[in-house]
Amino acid sequence: MTDIDATSAGVTGGFAAALARLGREPLPEEALVAARHCLLDWIGVSLAGRHEPLVDILVDEALDDGAGGVLPLIGRPERLPLSQAVLITGAMSHALDYDDVHLAMQGHPGVAVIPAAWGLAIAGGHDGAAFLRAVIAGYDIACRLGRYVGPSHYRRGWHATGTVGTFGAMAASAVLLKLDEARIAQAFGIAGTQAAGLKAVFGTMSKPLHAGRAAMNGLFAARLAARGFTAHPDILGVAQGFTDTQSDCADPEGAFAPAPMVGGVDGGHIRATLFKYHAACYLTHSSIEAVRSLTDAAPLDPQSVRRVVVRVDPGHLRVCNIPEPRTGLEIKFSLRMTTALALAGEDTSRDALYSDATAARPDLVALRDMVTVEPREASSATLSEVEITLADGTVRRAAFDVGVPAPDLDRQWQRLSAKFLGLAGPVLGAAGAQAVLERVRGLDAGSDLADLARLCAAAPPPMAN
Repeated sequence: MTDIDATSAGVTGGFAAALARLGREPLPEEALVAARHCLLDWIGVSLAGRHEPLVDILVDEALDDGAGGVLPLIGRPERLPLSQAVLITGAMSHALDYDDVHLAMQGHPGVAVIPAAWGLAIAGGHDGAAFLRAVIAGYDIACRLGRYVGPSHYRRGWHATGTVGTFGAMAASAVLLKLDEARIAQAFGIAGTQAAGLKAVFGTMSKPLHAGRAAMNGLFAARLAARGFTAHPDILGVAQGFTDTQSDCADPEGAFAPAPMVGGVDGGHIRATLFKYHAACYLTHSSIEAVRSLTDAAPLDPQSVRRVVVRVDPGHLRVCNIPEPRTGLEIKFSLRMTTALALAGEDTSRDALYSDATAARPDLVALRDMVTVEPREASSATLSEVEITLADGTVRRAAFDVGVPAPDLDRQWQRLSAKFLGLAGPVLGAAGAQAVLERVRGLDAGSDLADLARLCAAAPPPMAN
């Protein structure tokens, strides 16, 4: 191996030291529980997205390149080499935009971090405890880096899932590979020079591709660093480095502030992960929930609606404000249409609802055209205020904020279990889905991750004649 500098420099050195600690020190129990929650949700959304057109294209591309390997794909019969499997499972898990969210990261940590940790842990024969530690480390570094680069990174048009997520995937991989601080600093540099992803492609197949590339590139960075490959050891602090080119407001204090909800600093960020219970962009969820709170309180006839005003943080207008969506994928990024779905009483947790046919439904288009989206300033960037005016002049108002992590982990597991069984049942069968759920619940030291992967790749039961 090539000799590399034994010391890490500057800002990156602080991140490298934190990651090295995550690889060896005890982790909060709540973080371990939350990591199992993240894994269950990731498997569920991956199974649901296993045959999305973008996934089929990526699999075909890999097979056309002559790819063949030992790693099973979730919910599919193909087996691929490690890098290709990580790329495809990353894209697969983000294909429906139904995966987890973290406000500190400003993106979706699971779809970048877990595919890298999953593939590497299976390939390397690591047990459940090692895998969970890697996942927690990946989330922690992604969240710290998201806080470090600050909101200007996302405002500039960078998709943090693709950029910051690359570092999260690298961190998870570095922990499994047991890199020391010097090689971790090099891995940061290798990750940083690959990190990419532009918000301009939201609503297209390229958004999930960001997740897949982040997972694959992060893994690649850690593996190269393990072999002695070099980059700048302070990619986060150097001129023309990652932060200098992609942020206007670096915040070192924010990066190393204590993680919310869990005492101490190391490993606690995963506890504040947010989960989706509607199959659309997370920034549409507060508006959906606000409408639901009104319709649950008193039934509402959609035909009586005359005007709807949705007030959200100005940043939403650059992410999920497609005014007249024409495709199912575009619906997921349309505050106007997702609000209309909620007003019509549609089941917004059902991914099949987000179709081209739904986008063209006359009753929903009529409701959509009554919705006006307005920017508003508030203390929470995820708060939404909804005001509905009815034909008789009645005005109903509600506000909701899905940016608050669940305080009750048992209740969160129950909700995620229901979501998982709904997504996995049609693929694995009820018994198969329950078996995966129980295996994830008990994942710990000695757990066979490869066996769990085999359960997730199982074919659906034959249909009755």
